[in-house]
Amino acid sequence: MTEEEPEPVRRRPGGRAARVRQAVLAAAMEVLAEEGIARLSIAEVAARAGVNETTVYRRWGSREKLVLDAMLVGSDEGIPVPDTGDVRTDLAAFARALAEYLATPTGRSVAREASLSSEDPDLAAAWHTFWQSRLDQAGAIISRAVERGELPADTDAALALELLCSPLQTRSLLGHRPIEPDLPERLTDLVLDGLKEKR
Repeated sequence: MTEEEPEPVRRRPGGRAARVRQAVLAAAMEVLAEEGIARLSIAEVAARAGVNETTVYRRWGSREKLVLDAMLVGSDEGIPVPDTGDVRTDLAAFARALAEYLATPTGRSVAREASLSSEDPDLAAAWHTFWQSRLDQAGAIISRAVERGELPADTDAALALELLCSPLQTRSLLGHRPIEPDLPERLTDLVLDGLKEKR
């Protein structure tokens, strides 16, 4: 009678590492929303996530990298980049999602902290990386529109997106005027009218 070979240990996709990452990022987003970037500490995030501080440092290395990852994950979930095949529909949906995100505690905190990031070089670098990543992802909307012939070939995707997003961020940050429900569509039309006039 031959001895049966033991079955290999099967690991679940993600496993503990994925659960720890998710818990830490969720805790970081909570602290961001409640206290802002400047007051976020690894100690508090670790305590809320139920992990050791060394676990957080081992994975992220610094507070700034953790902040950046939390902002990217939060905005990826809250501000998806649509692909409907129509540039107006895509830009309007993106702008609506941004407006909704900016109305959340996390979104308001991110917008507020972005305006203060120049006071801290490390946070300024994290914010620049965050914004560049979002522009690169959303730039696909403009690139696809150019490929379909909806926009001129020399369209500056970053500038178009800044024109679309900046008024929403300004209103969220200053709070002097609300973001009306139709503002994303109105901004979309203004941006597209300007881009198409170049033809």
